[in-house]
Amino acid sequence: MPNTYEAWWNASPEKVRAMLLKEYRKFWDETRVKAASRHNLSPVEAQILASIVEEETNKGDEMSKVAGLYLNRLRIEMPLQADPTLKYAAGNPGIRRLTKQQIAINSPYNTYKNNGLPPGPIRITSIRAIEAVLNAERHSYLYMCAKADFSGYHAFATTYAQHMKNASAYHKALNERGILE
Repeated sequence: MPNTYEAWWNASPEKVRAMLLKEYRKFWDETRVKAASRHNLSPVEAQILASIVEEETNKGDEMSKVAGLYLNRLRIEMPLQADPTLKYAAGNPGIRRLTKQQIAINSPYNTYKNNGLPPGPIRITSIRAIEAVLNAERHSYLYMCAKADFSGYHAFATTYAQHMKNASAYHKALNERGILE
């Protein structure tokens, strides 16, 4: 679990592993396991989704909304199409504008091509992001796009048509700033 741990320099790997496992089990108590289960997720899957949510937004007040959107997509077996997973697959988290070549990457982390969650987390997750997944907002959003004001927040949509309007505004803002990749 993400935290700061103290271990002596001469502690055996087994002792460090036991300490980390104890903390993991302490965090994933019955309440949290049940919360994950309500979303049809195991604790590991909740952490994978939390890693995507946290990479998608650094806005704490938006994380549960983003988590709810991804859970909606998982529920209806719609591809996540999570840009952070493509950036991870490409080995370049600094990508600001995805290209068709990047979307075509063959990787189990390409959530444009593969349904469901990727095989593992794309980053170490914070407890805040895990809690956002476990307590995800219930809504009907299926689409999101970064806001054109570059505030770091997202514009959410329930329909593809509305999403395309949001995406068009964002792409226009990127073009105006000369952001091509």
